Amino acid sequence: MPLNRDQCYQAMLTHDPRFDGHFFVAVRSTRIYCRPICRSKRPALENCEFYRLAAAAEVAGYRPCLRCRPELAPGQSPADSADRLASAAIKQIEAGGLQEQRVSDLASKLGVSERHLRRVLVENVGVTPIQLAQTHKLLLAKQLLTDTTLPIIDVALASGFASLRRFNALFRERYAFSPKTLREKNAKVKHLPSSLPSCICRLFYRTPFDWSSLLTFFSRRIFAGIEQLEGETYRRTVAIGSHQGWISVENDPVHSALRAEVSISLLPVLMQVLARLRRLFDLEATPKQITMHLGSLANGNPGLRVPGAFDGFEMAIRAILGQQVSVEAATTFAGRLTRHFGRSIETPFPGLTHLAPTASAIAAASEDELTRIGVTKSRARTILAIARAVANGLITLDVAVSIDQALAKLKELPGIGDWTVQYFAMRAFGWPDAFPHSDLGILKALKTKNPRHALAASENWRPWRAYAAMHLWQSLEKNL
Repeated sequence: MPLNRDQCYQAMLTHDPRFDGHFFVAVRSTRIYCRPICRSKRPALENCEFYRLAAAAEVAGYRPCLRCRPELAPGQSPADSADRLASAAIKQIEAGGLQEQRVSDLASKLGVSERHLRRVLVENVGVTPIQLAQTHKLLLAKQLLTDTTLPIIDVALASGFASLRRFNALFRERYAFSPKTLREKNAKVKHLPSSLPSCICRLFYRTPFDWSSLLTFFSRRIFAGIEQLEGETYRRTVAIGSHQGWISVENDPVHSALRAEVSISLLPVLMQVLARLRRLFDLEATPKQITMHLGSLANGNPGLRVPGAFDGFEMAIRAILGQQVSVEAATTFAGRLTRHFGRSIETPFPGLTHLAPTASAIAAASEDELTRIGVTKSRARTILAIARAVANGLITLDVAVSIDQALAKLKELPGIGDWTVQYFAMRAFGWPDAFPHSDLGILKALKTKNPRHALAASENWRPWRAYAAMHLWQSLEKNL
């Protein structure tokens, strides 16, 4: 669906923050593209072009504005896209999906041909997969060059470039100056300090943003050894491929951003780490739009987010352990599972001692090993089934082109029913319309014992039912 020029222009004139990240404004006379909130001189409508993605503006020959910095714009929610394949492909590419695999591999993962994937992206956002990946890498590099003191060769590595020479050449080709020149232009920028060997990035969100509710939710479901909450700071260990390390995240409400500190050991997978953090903290949500749709249900806390997942398999284990038991019991089982199957890791933080158990580690276990840590036999069989399916490549838990098909495939595994897949869709797939209508808390909040009544009531909240579920759960806490 093409952008409405008049609506985009009006949003730009009023600097409406609701549209930040939803489109970019390119100015023909300057060959610069901006966020709609940019405070630079307003161009005439006939001098503007509007693009859904920064990549489309760059492919058309425009350079990013050094004032409003398009690389810092919040991302787009899956609900914003009319095409699920295009949305899934964009998210995969933004998460480094083309760093170590070809376009044909990504297309295969998404269940389509390379030619079809290319056609869908061009039709929907005006760029090819390679062009999208190049822009995403360049914009991440631009952010690191401006906001950190990382050596330029490390910036190239962290941005997904295999060689410094290729990084310099593409940067100069797109932006008409070198990485070194940009670093010199921003020599007076005050960088975020750290006493640890790390890289600090800011991840921006749309306001309002309820950080405290997110931390409260996570605090009750902490994987001991893997995660840690200290005051208003969230920390966890990370393993992606052969790289392992830690992250530490805190809120910066003055700048409407999260301050994410990432250990230097994770620089080669920084793009993946940042994408996972955006998903974990639901940074791409459009809270004002959601609140307007949900009405009185959401008015009391318009900044409430749906807590996501850092890793799909880890989230699947959480969901299974949480079946028909209290949150406290599920957390206890998770800690035992971590100590038994998770590898140990050294970090600067005493509470972070283990990496999350991998699918292959659990897949190699026996049913008896799981029951010895307190898991029931039926739940042990379910955990083993999903671990072996993931380890053997039969299912993927980080992307879904068709939500219905992905959830149906999960339900084919023993012990996985509708509650589990809906909860998983909320948190791992980040699907905003997921709704676990049989959840006891939701039934209690709606004052019904019939899941069908809850499902019928939820129709009014589409396509934001996951947020409705969060508000219903929170209403129980307020009424205690």
